[in-house]
Amino acid sequence: MSIAEYFGNVKGRGVLATADKDGNVDTAVYAVPKVFDENTIAFIMRDRLTHANVASNPHAAYLFLENEGGGYRGLRLYLTKLYEEEDSERLYALRRADHNAIRENVEQRGPLFLVVFKIDKIRAITERSRNPLEEERAVA
Repeated sequence: MSIAEYFGNVKGRGVLATADKDGNVDTAVYAVPKVFDENTIAFIMRDRLTHANVASNPHAAYLFLENEGGGYRGLRLYLTKLYEEEDSERLYALRRADHNAIRENVEQRGPLFLVVFKIDKIRAITERSRNPLEEERAVA
């Protein structure tokens, strides 16, 4: 199963972990990533602590825990920031339509960033669980 198929079909929740240049760690709940290809994903971020952390330290980890199937199923992605785009057309094309419909201006919400990461490594959520990308699943 490709990473695009996985995130397009599996329901769950994710946490993005970042650290600043001094190693101070932060975690934040994030939706599934925008998948560009098997090695590249992106998240849409506001100008908050997570964004500040990846500006000073390009390394991050994303933990995705599946809702279904019982037990612990999901992925850990180890990431390195490649680049970012601020309030770009591509960001708004990737953003959920209901979020784009919110009539807030940049002054009210601040800028948005499309932060693009290279996937350095993919691991199962625990050492005992299987990597769901290596499993065959029925696609909904």
